[in-house]
Amino acid sequence: MSEINKKVPKRIAQSVLNSLKGGVVPRIGLPYITVGRKNEIEALLHDIDIIREGGASFRFIVGKYGSGKSFLLQAIRNYAMDQGFVVSDADLSPERRLQGTHGQGLATYRELIGNLSTKTKPEGGALTLILDRWINSVQSEAVMESGLSLSDPALSALVDKKIYEVTSSISELVHGFEFARLLSLYYHSYLEGNDDLKGKVIKWFRAEYSLKREAKEELGVNIIISDDDWYEYLKLFATFFRLANYSGFMIMMDELVNIYKIPNSITRQYNYEKLLTMYNDTLQGKAKYIGFIMGCTPQALEDRRRGIFSYEALRSRLAEGKFSRPGVRDLLAPVIRLEALNAEEMLVLCEKLRSMHADLYQYETRLTLDDLSSFIKMEYSRIGADTNITPREVIRDFIELMDLLYQNPNMNMQDLLNSDEFTFTKSEAVSDDADEQYAEFTL
Repeated sequence: MSEINKKVPKRIAQSVLNSLKGGVVPRIGLPYITVGRKNEIEALLHDIDIIREGGASFRFIVGKYGSGKSFLLQAIRNYAMDQGFVVSDADLSPERRLQGTHGQGLATYRELIGNLSTKTKPEGGALTLILDRWINSVQSEAVMESGLSLSDPALSALVDKKIYEVTSSISELVHGFEFARLLSLYYHSYLEGNDDLKGKVIKWFRAEYSLKREAKEELGVNIIISDDDWYEYLKLFATFFRLANYSGFMIMMDELVNIYKIPNSITRQYNYEKLLTMYNDTLQGKAKYIGFIMGCTPQALEDRRRGIFSYEALRSRLAEGKFSRPGVRDLLAPVIRLEALNAEEMLVLCEKLRSMHADLYQYETRLTLDDLSSFIKMEYSRIGADTNITPREVIRDFIELMDLLYQNPNMNMQDLLNSDEFTFTKSEAVSDDADEQYAEFTL
């Protein structure tokens, strides 16, 4: 996944630098700035290979705020799309959970379906594209096998047979019969140019029917996707995506801290119970062609009173063994704990950003390797930096520093580093970060 010293296109460089300065993970250009995390990435890429072959995976990415959880999730998302996977991501929130009494689980499902992405449609909203692509591929396969033209009535019967082969294999799964019926409805509405019916099928797949009666009248199916069973439909989609010639289905959910923050203990336990069901399904072979990556903080995982470890069945499955320790982590375990990037890795990242910034604004950089080393040394020598400093803080400081030097050619780096404003700002940032428990960031 590394990028060999290529000149970064200006569009990508602008997006990367603006995103990082704003404290968010860029959607594009990650290979140009990926530093460290080699072992973690290799472990997750191994999961992708297993999913492609019909397996399933479930991982927790655990790190403090700003440690790089979302960066790693985004990097794997981009790689999975390049490998032919359908991917989707969602951030949990008070309105989006795994389970809830007011449709919060269903809201998470809707977010995931709305964010379906493929290599040709990476920005999301790919459901209709996936269905149409599947129908076109089935038709093309039938034409090649039979030699019939698209206008030949006999071709329709042959395509019907092939569609049935796909839907019949899905109908054996939980809720698969209705799912398969709707796939057939979509195919026939596509064939007949009935956009109204196509829209209603998509509406059902997106869980936008609130009444069974309405779905029965418009589509002839007796069920709708609900807060209790939405996860079963993700498994159905994973099987369908594979039958539609995609490699599998990769799902990323971040901000599990929002389950930890649920004030009602019973509601939290219901969410952890759903999490356990999803985890068990992937490890016991009850799910195929699907992978889950969950992002959370150490406290949201380990707190025995409110966190994931408060649910004993999950704690017993996810707790580290006796031999893992900082610097020697088992990356084949369900939980991947992100170690902080060290000073050498941050220096390499700053070198990459320095080149990207200079290429974007077309100037000869004045920052030497000694300047970068001084900057990193000062960042890492702050009081509390050994436990509180994060890549986000360092990156934002460095990009701001480059922007100021570019706009003020008479200034030099040492003047900025030694200024009272820089010293005061860094002291405050370290102090505030230590006290901030719930202010989640994205890099």
